[in-house]
Amino acid sequence: MQFNKLKTYKRYGNQAVLIEWTVKIDEEILVDLLQFKAKIQFAFPGEIQDIIVGYNSLTLIFKKAIIDFNSIQEKLQKLYQQTTKVTGQENYIWEIPVCYDVTFGIDLKEMSTNLKLSEEEIIDIHSSSLYTVFFIGFLPGFLYLGGLDKRLHFDRKPNPRLNVAKGTVAIGGKQTGVYPEQSAGGWNCIGKTPISFFDINKEIPCFAKAGDKVKFTPISKKTFDAISAKVVHGKFKVTKSVLHA
Repeated sequence: MQFNKLKTYKRYGNQAVLIEWTVKIDEEILVDLLQFKAKIQFAFPGEIQDIIVGYNSLTLIFKKAIIDFNSIQEKLQKLYQQTTKVTGQENYIWEIPVCYDVTFGIDLKEMSTNLKLSEEEIIDIHSSSLYTVFFIGFLPGFLYLGGLDKRLHFDRKPNPRLNVAKGTVAIGGKQTGVYPEQSAGGWNCIGKTPISFFDINKEIPCFAKAGDKVKFTPISKKTFDAISAKVVHGKFKVTKSVLHA
């Protein structure tokens, strides 16, 4: 099914093209742009260095300078209109263990008071949803997730913390996510995962990709410590299952 909300093609420097859809966080748009990405990869073999996925955009970085932008734009437009589907990468559901202990969930109490939900209800709602990976950014391995239950929407902090620990699971506005490294951050901390979302020593540094799903699974502090030890010794693998369309 053609989504037909493709907006614009723009030259983006000497070697890139920015393709934008309607400015909206929407799974239909995500499916559409990922299918277009697969078509582009098939139609431009050896010409493109990288394709960067955003909420509503694709940035095509070519290996060489773009000489004739109009020609490339025309080719892309015709490609987009083709109804034949191209098989892309297989997508997965990743089960992420999270400890919501007060040691890590330092903002649960404040959220509980303001949202008029118990801390247990917040944990239950957060871990019951299936989240969509829209793209990766901000920090290497930071997954931009869609699908946070409206009951848990909570404004970011007016004054960000200077240090948010690696693995912290947090909520900011209408989004939830995991800090892949220690960094400054203004999201509300509700838990922590012992796994690593980015490892530069691996062939694929970040295991998840746009189009995948994430499920948070509550664990105890004891289990958190046990998994942490396995992670340190490279003996823990994140559970995944194939995502069927």
